[in-house]
Amino acid sequence: MKAAADSPEKHEGSHLAAELDEEKRKAILSELETILASTSFRSATRSKQFLEYVVRHQLDGRSEQLKERTIGTEVFHRPAGYATGDDPVVRVQAGEVRRRLEHYYQTAAGNSPVRIELPVGSYAPAFHWYSEGESRTALPSPHLPAPAKNRGAKLWAIASVFLLLAVAGGVIAVRMERAMRQKTEMDRFWAPVFGTQQPVLICLAKPVVYRPTQDLYRRYARTHPGAFENEAERTSEPLPLSESDQIDWSDLYLASDFGVALGDAYAAVNLSGLLGRIGKPSQVRIGNNYSYEDLRNSPAVVVGAFNNKWTMQLTSNLHFSFVEDHEDFSIRELAPGHRVWRTRFNPQGQPFEDFAIIARLLNSKTGQFTVTVAGISGAGTQAAGEFISNAQSMEEALRAAPAGWQSENLEFVLETSLTDSVPGPAHVVASYFW
Repeated sequence: MKAAADSPEKHEGSHLAAELDEEKRKAILSELETILASTSFRSATRSKQFLEYVVRHQLDGRSEQLKERTIGTEVFHRPAGYATGDDPVVRVQAGEVRRRLEHYYQTAAGNSPVRIELPVGSYAPAFHWYSEGESRTALPSPHLPAPAKNRGAKLWAIASVFLLLAVAGGVIAVRMERAMRQKTEMDRFWAPVFGTQQPVLICLAKPVVYRPTQDLYRRYARTHPGAFENEAERTSEPLPLSESDQIDWSDLYLASDFGVALGDAYAAVNLSGLLGRIGKPSQVRIGNNYSYEDLRNSPAVVVGAFNNKWTMQLTSNLHFSFVEDHEDFSIRELAPGHRVWRTRFNPQGQPFEDFAIIARLLNSKTGQFTVTVAGISGAGTQAAGEFISNAQSMEEALRAAPAGWQSENLEFVLETSLTDSVPGPAHVVASYFW
């Protein structure tokens, strides 16, 4: 049998690495370090990680590893075998790197003999070597056609472009004016998410959940024949042990596949639908599937309060904050007035009123546009998710907002009434803009 041939990408990457002498490798690495330290990349952690990874792999002859899923796993810590169609982080970041490289080469002044490019449709970088006397800024963008050689044709083309731009500019101006008149308060609230190509992360907490072991179910079935014979029953029905029954710690196990709070899930569904309607891609992240680094690189909606450490950190010093004090859970005003809101219970111990916070932070502690949607209990979170996704509710809430609120941070405290633990429509009881 013949041995399988190397893939074209593997052969090309190995060939390129073999072609580069030590002087050229040093020049490429020097240019890479200069790019990563530039203003175009300095604060873009993900773009820096992506570019350094693909350049070093190309130089080492390992271009066969420059695949979407491999990059997602090794650079962005996605689980092995993750669905790239549902999580386009690599494609989105590649586009961001191309944009930043183009900006860098349009603004940077230097004498490096090489230009690093990321061709469209590939994750393998290319290296353009400048010829003697060739201007560093004269090289056309790899995404644009080369300039025409005929001077007369070039001037005519330029004149035609300016004419087209003038006409198009007039049309665009009219359309923009109409669009501005038609913008709603909801549009203005969410406008900052369109300042980046990154999707909005909808971040939910994942609490620790323990379940009975199969052995405990079997022991119960010995005295209750036919009980809990299938997984559907074991998942949906509680194990009705009496107070006198004793179990050991070994009778429970950590159930890693379970644990999203009901109110958080309802809120996430509403938020995902809203972002889809306004044309902004979103990704739902749960528990350990997102980190502070993710929050630093993407706009985000953080869902839930006392069960979500990121909400507690992001809102800890805001005008209205969630406070836990010896198992007393409340929303408090950390300013003159010192108003306090707590979940209220009837004599039977059932909640009938809950409160929530919606916070819109243009430049949160993460450095990104962040919104928190969280209630004292899950019912409050659910009500807040419904409120922020409802255009009429947002219109009414922002009607009394101060002029220029679109460029400010804001907080709403919401109140909702509960019937059989189901929240009704929420309304604003306090607000703050800064």
